[in-house]
Amino acid sequence: MEDLNDYTIIKEGEAEILMHAKNEVFYNKTQVNNRDISIAVMRAFISKRNQEHEAMLSKRTTSAPKVSEKDGEEEAPDESVVNENSNGEIERPAEISQDEPCCISEEAVKPTERNVLRQLKPPRVLEALSASGLRALRYAHEVEGIGQVVALDNDKASVEACRRNIKFNGSVACSKVESHLADARVYMLTHPKEFDVVDLDPYGSPSVFLDSAIQSVADGGMLMCTATDMAVLCGGNGEVCYSKYGSYPLRGKYCHEMALRILLACIESHANRYKRYIEPVLSVQMDFYVRVFVRIYTSASAMKSTPLKLSYVYQCIGCDSFHLQPVGRTASNKNNSVRYLPGFGPVVPQLCSDCGKKFNMGGPIWSGRIHDQEWVNSILGEVKSMKDRYPAYDRISAVLTTISEELPDVPLFLSLHNLCSTLKCTSPSAVMFRSAVINAGYRVSGTHVNPLGLKTDAPMDVIWDIMRCWVKNHPVKAQLPDQPGSVILAKEPTLQANFARAVASLSKAQAKKVARFLPNPEKHWGPKPRAGRQITSKHISLLGAEAVNGHLSLEDGEEPDAKRQKTEDTTQKTEDATPSS
Repeated sequence: MEDLNDYTIIKEGEAEILMHAKNEVFYNKTQVNNRDISIAVMRAFISKRNQEHEAMLSKRTTSAPKVSEKDGEEEAPDESVVNENSNGEIERPAEISQDEPCCISEEAVKPTERNVLRQLKPPRVLEALSASGLRALRYAHEVEGIGQVVALDNDKASVEACRRNIKFNGSVACSKVESHLADARVYMLTHPKEFDVVDLDPYGSPSVFLDSAIQSVADGGMLMCTATDMAVLCGGNGEVCYSKYGSYPLRGKYCHEMALRILLACIESHANRYKRYIEPVLSVQMDFYVRVFVRIYTSASAMKSTPLKLSYVYQCIGCDSFHLQPVGRTASNKNNSVRYLPGFGPVVPQLCSDCGKKFNMGGPIWSGRIHDQEWVNSILGEVKSMKDRYPAYDRISAVLTTISEELPDVPLFLSLHNLCSTLKCTSPSAVMFRSAVINAGYRVSGTHVNPLGLKTDAPMDVIWDIMRCWVKNHPVKAQLPDQPGSVILAKEPTLQANFARAVASLSKAQAKKVARFLPNPEKHWGPKPRAGRQITSKHISLLGAEAVNGHLSLEDGEEPDAKRQKTEDTTQKTEDATPSS
């Protein structure tokens, strides 16, 4: 029997876990934002799944003949109804063998049994990398209508901790959550299309899990995926990003949104190998990671549209202007059939038309929509109605509010401060710049990724014309003639910018002064050392001096396991080598 005094009880939402004083099992308090938003999406998914199932049954009921022409009795369910499973399809009755023919007589399926057939089974959830099991326990406790939650980990200490936490959380957790010691990749490959939701939240890159995760999700199911290797995804190691995700990142101000789009493009690539495709529901960049929620469908014909949703990015090395090159395009034949063709290109000349510098090329990235606005509004409404059940309500509601006001069909964004830095000029207010864009006949919005970012469908030549007009009224010091800012300002604007305040220059949330970008709730709010790693003084920047000193004082007088093991091995070898007298 273990002594509970050796553990700290951590409560998050309606779940509680026991954490050992040593860093044996990974836990990061910062990820409460991640877990809260995942629970909100899970609730929306279950609701949407039920609606889709009801719509399917209603459609089949209205389309199928209700009365048999022969004897006036109700007809038996057809094969498509009888064979459905947990992903939105309907199960056979238990007494009927799966190997028997699909035709079922009226005697075999009575009206009461047919009602059972029409009931949708609760969704099965797989948490592929569970660690302490906190996420799985919160799903089981807080998401109404959820089915079995399977928590996996290939670390024995983590599985033991997860099972301990399941028992600690009582009968609800014991009945819904099960923990297994297994390699997540092998488990997912051997359970194809068995889970309605698969949750991937690894320490680092999820790339090695994506192929098996795609195969494990049922049709119409959801894949939730986190990537924390932001240095790689944001261009710190471009060649590593290409090897892991199949895309080359660019180091622009929009790099965090580009990271989201690289991850989505990678998931789509894995899905296409199995005649499947993705539909993004919500894509979020928060804290030190990106998190995407996508639904997985199977369709060889719909998969042909993938190249239309992917683009390469050209970014000028002088003025940071960027342009998107679609990978594919469509054309209609005379008989109105659609042909899928390579995209026209290049979309840019050899040198930037604004400043005369060369371009870097990155991608391919996902250039389609990264959010479903209907889902976002539904999730936001549900979060606001249940604010007491979300520990990180303030943060996730702020993020969802900003996402709900983003332009959904505009990839990447501009930075107003970056534009002014190129021209070496003072910056107009965001309201003035937005007004000038709107008055020029284009759309503009903010972005949840960066408080200074602006999404717009205005082309770059219009953006620079607006800035030229601003500089005319707010002159700058002369620069060297070969500088990008000098080359841009040497040209006369073809558009006369109007900076008069436009009605839509402020979003609804801004007009109501709703908080959209919140500071971290406490110091050292960020990534934590990997589980099992010895805490040393170099971790002060991650954990804080107080936490590090606490760990060091706890371990004072104890040798680290690795050192102790090495010492024991050396002693044993010495004893074996010593001849007996």
